[in-house]
Amino acid sequence: MDLDRYTFEKQLWSEGYQRVMGLDEVGRGCLCGPVVAAGVILNPEMEENLSLKDSKTIKKSGREALSTRIKNEALYWTIQSCSPAEIDELNILHASLKAMMKCAESDAAAPGYLLIDGNKSPGTMLPHTCLVKGDNRSASIAAASILAKVYRDELMVKLHETYPVYGWDRNVGYPTKEHFAGLEKHGYTDHHRMSFKLRTEKKFGSTGKFVGK
Repeated sequence: MDLDRYTFEKQLWSEGYQRVMGLDEVGRGCLCGPVVAAGVILNPEMEENLSLKDSKTIKKSGREALSTRIKNEALYWTIQSCSPAEIDELNILHASLKAMMKCAESDAAAPGYLLIDGNKSPGTMLPHTCLVKGDNRSASIAAASILAKVYRDELMVKLHETYPVYGWDRNVGYPTKEHFAGLEKHGYTDHHRMSFKLRTEKKFGSTGKFVGK
């Protein structure tokens, strides 16, 4: 029997919370790039025709198609981020929570209840529930995970055009052998998180040897 990922939403809708926002983030484990969060308030009428689950379990083309549908059919959606500098200043956990709260507090969002992926509360006064592995338990959180991942992946692929030596079009900033090899040879960029273990003290371009693809 398939998991009903609308269980939490149905309960909250029945209690009068019509604007239930799911919150999730992507990119916490990456060596570079922002941590990106999304917030989605689903339309209760979407339940019958939109199957949502953890973005990591969906193929790229499927995620992109769902991202478009979510944007077209949700009552509200937003994508927010914290930069590598903010991550270095706050640490990755607090930057992730800050990015999610940017979503909840964004203009016109006005959520009545938050469903938050994970086990850490961002310290909001809004009524909320933290759900471990929420992206596979709540449709709203799953929708947020899809928007955040599609946005961030596209951003990292775009950055790859300028910095092709790290394989960001394939690893989107995660710590792979290819990424570390690029760091060792070419150094770090302004997009890298200096508070993470980059295994290099050299800055990109400092050797003057990089000439592109």
